Parts: sequence; structure tokens; C-alpha cells
Amino acid sequence: MARAELDKKPQDVAAMFDGIADRYDLVNDVISLGQDRAWRRATVNAVDAHSGELVLDLAAGTGTSSESFIRKGARVIACDFSLGMLTTGVRRRGGASRGGVTFVAGDALHLPFADETFDAVTISFGLRNVNDVDRALRELLRVTKVGGRVVICEFSHIPVEFVDRLYSTYLMAALPRIAGAVSGKSESYDYLSESIVAWPAQADLARHLQDAGWSRVAWRNLSCGIVALHRGFREQ
Repeated sequence: MARAELDKKPQDVAAMFDGIADRYDLVNDVISLGQDRAWRRATVNAVDAHSGELVLDLAAGTGTSSESFIRKGARVIACDFSLGMLTTGVRRRGGASRGGVTFVAGDALHLPFADETFDAVTISFGLRNVNDVDRALRELLRVTKVGGRVVICEFSHIPVEFVDRLYSTYLMAALPRIAGAVSGKSESYDYLSESIVAWPAQADLARHLQDAGWSRVAWRNLSCGIVALHRGFREQ
């Protein structure tokens, strides 16, 4: 399959992730120099899930991120539209519903859950792969209880323009080669590099969240803005 283009056709994006599922977590560790672990910890702390709460971890992939939300007794639905990713996660955990994590196949634009199901919803490094971001944000709002929260962890832009341009050059040139050497699928990381460079800056994503109906939207930068953490609340 040729790499997915930036129109983000769902079948192409899903097939791309199916093809890199087995080594996806390893590649993330390598290309982020281990920083992805710190980003996951920051996301878990921002969600702040407690006993009795139900969390939706959208674009959960193999469920690596989902495991972190259960440490205080919360239950987690790990949802993704890549069956390859889900299958890998189920195999590693020894079942589709174990230890507080349940794997569910689903599309961010048509979530298979009733209104006001979750106390918190979160998506890490997956929103930019959706071909209608505003609709996805509205779907997340729909399935969140009144008073609940959303946390989005996503690649972003370094506030210093010159430094951000240098970083973009690295993404386009070096990242696919490094990731390809580890995963054997460099064409997939060509797409991922392009999607990061084309993604809106922090303030722009905050406006998308507000337009979708989320309140008290705020963000903070991680790793100097390479990644940004956005949070919002459903107030009605």
C-alpha cells in the first residue's frame, strides 16, 4: 500500500497502522528517545482517573497507554479502528477484557457508545489521523458525561518559529529513515511526519475544542512544544 495521503482516508490509515502494529510501541520509544513515556505519564496525570470512573482511551492502539489509567481503580475502554493494533494488544494482554481494560473496535467519527457514557475521554497521537477533527471532537463531547473532561496529547509546534522549522526538517528527513530501520515500514512514517508538520498549532487546536462545545479549554507544552497537552470540560 502506498502511504496514506493527508486526506486521511480511513481505510488507508487503518491499513497503515495494521502494518506497523507489532513494532509500533518500540518505534515510538526509539524516535522519541524515550520521551513518549513521560508524555504518557503527563496525560495520565491530566486525566486523573479515579476508582469507579470509566475512561475512553481513543486511538488506543495496542493499549499501552490504556494500562496507565487503571492504577487508581478506573476502568478503561481501549478503542481503535485498526484491527491489527487491537489484535496485537489483545494478544499481549491475554484477552480482550482483562485487568480493567476492555478492547473495542470503533471509528472516532461514529463512536459505538451511548450519550454521556464516560467520565473522561482521551486521545493520544491519534486526532491528527482523523479526517474530520471537528466531528471527532463533537463525538467525544457526546459520549462524555456532564462535568466530564477531555485530554488530548498530540504532536504540536515549538513556539520559536526558527527552531520549529528545523524540527520540521528533521521530521521530514530523518524520522522516516530511523523509524523505517526499526519497523521496516518507512513509507508509513513518511505519512506520520507529514501529518505532524501539517497539524495546527496549540491555540488553533484550542479553538477547535471550544467550537466543538468544550469549556475551560487550556493547554501546556511538553518537551518545549514538540507535544502539547490540551484539556477541556463538558459543562452542559
